[in-house]
Amino acid sequence: MNTYTRNLTSMLFPVGLLLIAMISIQSGASLAKSLFPLVGAQGTTALRLIFASIIMVVLLRPWRARMDRAALRSVIIYGMALGGMNLMFYMSVRTIPLGIAVALEFTGPLAVALLGSRRALDFVWIVLAIMGLLLLVPLGNSTAAVDPVGACYALAAGACWALYILYGQKAGAEHGVQTAALGVVIAALFIAPVGIVHAGTALLNPILIPAALGIAVLSTALPYSLEMIALTRLPARTFGTLMSMEPVIAALSGLIFLSEMLTNIQWLAILAIITASVGATLTMKRQGPAPVPAD
Repeated sequence: MNTYTRNLTSMLFPVGLLLIAMISIQSGASLAKSLFPLVGAQGTTALRLIFASIIMVVLLRPWRARMDRAALRSVIIYGMALGGMNLMFYMSVRTIPLGIAVALEFTGPLAVALLGSRRALDFVWIVLAIMGLLLLVPLGNSTAAVDPVGACYALAAGACWALYILYGQKAGAEHGVQTAALGVVIAALFIAPVGIVHAGTALLNPILIPAALGIAVLSTALPYSLEMIALTRLPARTFGTLMSMEPVIAALSGLIFLSEMLTNIQWLAILAIITASVGATLTMKRQGPAPVPAD
């Protein structure tokens, strides 16, 4: 195998993993909505994280990771951000379409990309993102407006996603996929009490187990493990550009699995946010190297 082939393979492998992760997580979100009438968004989040943490602990054995105080702090914040992101996202999709929720949530990664920027070009991406938000949030009697409470939950999920990126890459650089497992365990410990308080003994209904396992695998165990591998093998610019596709994947998933039809204005809004994200990512002033994955 020559150098060009090796380089191409080393790039396509994490790209493929990231695409699979995005499709998996949005398919899992569509399945999760089927449990909302039974245990609510809070209970569904708790079941997802509890089952996912069990799966990932068994498969990845995260207790083998040796961390100093700084690394442990990063993993704890990463796990809490992960739990908060999951809960806020499920709370949002109770009342707004999946594609719109992800588009609003994407303001978190976009804010990370534009953080501290002072260049005139970046002002273009900020304006585009604001235009997209204005087309989605409820203004007047527009038929394209979304539920304001759901929109706020999606934006809160975006804030958690920003923390997930910042601390996930920092922690994952040293411990790879074991970080994902530890993060999910922390997220489960953080969110489970919320789900238990909301749903109570309904969470113990055995009829929920097959769907809960499916959601855990599709929405957490598989995609977060794949994302952590990709995150530590791709430059930040490439990772961010590819992740910008997620609102479209979510909208298509909502259309296929949930029959969620979007208006032309809503598609335009999603496109504006995606363009802002891609533009901000591709025009970043610096592109640091991808962290070295753990053995």
